[in-house]
Amino acid sequence: MIVLGVDPGSNITGYGVIKVMEQGGKLDRTKLTVIDYGIVKLDEEEIFPVKLKKIYDKITEIINLHHPTELAIETAFYGKNFQSAFKIGHVRGVVILSAVNSGISVFEYTPREVKKAVVGRGNATKEQVQFMVRAILGLKNFAEFYDVSDALAIAICHINRTLVPEYVRFRDWKAFLKAHPEFLSEGEDILIKSKRKRK
Repeated sequence: MIVLGVDPGSNITGYGVIKVMEQGGKLDRTKLTVIDYGIVKLDEEEIFPVKLKKIYDKITEIINLHHPTELAIETAFYGKNFQSAFKIGHVRGVVILSAVNSGISVFEYTPREVKKAVVGRGNATKEQVQFMVRAILGLKNFAEFYDVSDALAIAICHINRTLVPEYVRFRDWKAFLKAHPEFLSEGEDILIKSKRKRK
């Protein structure tokens, strides 16, 4: 399993490619190998359509070089600057198009989901995310842009979401059963409800 993570930006787009190794014939999310990472840095003076083409071409080049099986990308963040969010939406579009044209599945994650997956807190700082990315991937001499560490974090988030059983993501068993009542028989459902009433 090879995952390409992308942190979209109108002037700097970060990317990171991670391979999940096998252990005992199964993919092991603790055994990750970084294949490639970097940025697509664009000239601020270039017109926006040209920037979009360069991002599309570079992502397509990375896909053709490393043959990732899946692409993970951060969802659009709507902050106070609408113009910036609008441009990032376009960048996301060409990145997703590149993946789809290459036959790769696309997965999207919010910034909060990514931070929680890597740091354990949805309000973590970029410095904390970068520190944990370095620790998880064993990048001792890593001193790259936050765009790169964010892209690698997005890939790690996707790997965790894909390889961790769904029930582990819930705070407890009851929360899992509440989200998936199809796993309950009628008697079990009544028992759980009666326990709640006694409390």
